[in-house]
Amino acid sequence: MKSKLEGVDESLLRLLNTTSLEEVAERRRVREAFREVQLGIDHCLFKFIISHVVTKLFSVVDECSEVFLKFRPGITSSCSEDRGGTARKIASSGYGVFAMDYPGFGLSEGLHGYIPSFDSIVNDVIEHFSKIKENPEYQSLPSYLFGQSMGGAVALNVHFKQPNAWSGAILLAPMCKIADDVEPSWILKQILISVAKILPKSKLVPDRDLAEMAFKDPKKIKMAAYNVIAYKDRPRLGTALELLNTTDEIDGRLENVSLPLLILHGEGDIVTDPSVSKALYEKAKSSDKKLLLYNDACHALLEGEYDEIILRVLEDIVSWLDEHSSSRITPS
Repeated sequence: MKSKLEGVDESLLRLLNTTSLEEVAERRRVREAFREVQLGIDHCLFKFIISHVVTKLFSVVDECSEVFLKFRPGITSSCSEDRGGTARKIASSGYGVFAMDYPGFGLSEGLHGYIPSFDSIVNDVIEHFSKIKENPEYQSLPSYLFGQSMGGAVALNVHFKQPNAWSGAILLAPMCKIADDVEPSWILKQILISVAKILPKSKLVPDRDLAEMAFKDPKKIKMAAYNVIAYKDRPRLGTALELLNTTDEIDGRLENVSLPLLILHGEGDIVTDPSVSKALYEKAKSSDKKLLLYNDACHALLEGEYDEIILRVLEDIVSWLDEHSSSRITPS
């Protein structure tokens, strides 16, 4: 399907519509060509100004995987695109923010949208952020995982492998379970499992428009199209199978979550099930945990809601970080 983006000249549209984004070189070329267009998007996340930043906290966000350290996207997003505004807000509040795109997403190497092994992604995140935390400048600072959607699943698996390495985690609409409206039926799932063993890279999984499902504000649904290197095709069979298996595993390990926890979820989310966030809150053995539910809000709390909800979610995140980091900072 050809993209039609308002305000974008014909030469850029021609580039976008004639370029395959399967490999990273093409994604990087398209991303660079659209840089000025993306910087001009009228989204509240892009309006934070950093005039002075003192890194009082080393925190990790994961959704691309950013570590505030910082995060990778639900499956259609990337750190290099729409997470910049979140990072800017957190950094403007005095925190160090670090990020990475998962292999196959954003500007990272790999076949676009393909996850051959979810465990490998988790190991990549651990390796990347462990190297950052080894920096003497950061060793005395608390560090927090941040994960949205699929990044929430990554963050939880990082915690399972490193139960004592992090000062806490912030999870937005975490993918602990695929919502019933999105998950394929049992019969279809068995067919997909069989076919995925032969054609794991094939794009055969039925899918609905994720932006329309995840975004509440109609204006921001249109803005989503300007994230030109986001994976917007049908999920690959191997990727879908990895996500289904991972969410099943996490659902059976919720009681093993032991670190300080902030969970934020829209009650109107039909992509990841808010009831599972409630179950995570109830089952996690952490004595320091907080669940915030936003009435009628959808999946993309930081990208697709009306401005007042986005700003409220960001303030809730920063307030939690301030509360948890203030007693942990060692005076210089």
